[in-house]
Amino acid sequence: MIWIEQMFQNFSLQGIWGIIFILFGIVWLISMLYFWVVFSRLAFYKESPPDNKDQEKDYSPPVSVVISAKNEYYNLSEFLPDILEQDYPEYEVIVVNDASIDDTAELLEDMKRKYAHLKVINLYENVNFFKGKKFPLSVGIRSAKHEHLLLTDADCKPAGKLWISSMMSCYEDQTEIVLGYGKYEEKKGLLNKLQRYDTLFTAMQYFSFALIGMPYMGVGRNLSYLKKLFKQTRGFSAHYKIKSGDDDLFINKVAHKTNTNICLKKESYTISKSISNLNQWITQKRRHLTTGHYYKAKHKFWLYLFGIARLLFWITLIALLIRFYNGIYVILAGAVMLFTYLFILKKVMNNLNEKRLLFITPLLDLLVLFTYLFISFANQIRKPDKWK
Repeated sequence: MIWIEQMFQNFSLQGIWGIIFILFGIVWLISMLYFWVVFSRLAFYKESPPDNKDQEKDYSPPVSVVISAKNEYYNLSEFLPDILEQDYPEYEVIVVNDASIDDTAELLEDMKRKYAHLKVINLYENVNFFKGKKFPLSVGIRSAKHEHLLLTDADCKPAGKLWISSMMSCYEDQTEIVLGYGKYEEKKGLLNKLQRYDTLFTAMQYFSFALIGMPYMGVGRNLSYLKKLFKQTRGFSAHYKIKSGDDDLFINKVAHKTNTNICLKKESYTISKSISNLNQWITQKRRHLTTGHYYKAKHKFWLYLFGIARLLFWITLIALLIRFYNGIYVILAGAVMLFTYLFILKKVMNNLNEKRLLFITPLLDLLVLFTYLFISFANQIRKPDKWK
């Protein structure tokens, strides 16, 4: 065993720092490739102008807006009128009341008297055999009378009266899915900035991957697809028992490069209420992160590769700076990465109309990364079972 002791003695501390420096270089290169090859597609994205006058005409097919609501009296009373008063020629709004125990049912009945295009479906506790929105949404989708579906949440409001019109304008000849942006309201406080940054960064990923022909998710706050696609692919049946995934798992299953489009028009956004309680935000993120395990293998590989590179970049950068190992090279590489990160992110923020986040994004990125790390460990110990 003497040779083993000698081997460990020869393996000096200097050698360990050399390995860390090499690892830093590898994850730096991987991250740069993601920013300039993938995320730059969204950063420099410009909508193509119509090729001819026929294409300039508004694409305005009849639309069914579908919302699942559980104990959402206050949100529906505040936001549903904005959806019911859209500037659009023909649409219906279907609200599936999922066994609410507040005054949601009474509110919806009152609204039906005012809005003829509001359709209400009431479910009862013994009808929904699964937790989450999948069963209520399936009921709403199957009762929709129009082919074009537009999904949002009860705690969302459209950015304006042209929300439906803007989302429908992003359909092209082969389009079956349109991915929209669901942003969060801007408020004071670090938690609000964390939530908005996390939403922005997630959108940068799923929009950019869609632009390179690898769509992998959408968000249920603002998502459109065709009813025939839902029926042909048997909807949520493949993952009914998973509480989350009515948006990302469904899109991960059915989306491909020729049937998916994105919509970045400012009028196409939805705006959600931000979460004011840290525990509620952590619970929400725990629920959302349970679905990534079920993505297609190629999507998991490319997403996990970037996530690991992003985390290791920060860890190795901080370690090398503390030790000041090859300090000039590390500082230079870190500065180039910081410039790239801020430059790409600024252009993405311009495209998604996000403001007052840029200069604290490195801090927010670290906080979000380590929050995700904590959540990943927590989910391994115990799966989140709370939905509402």
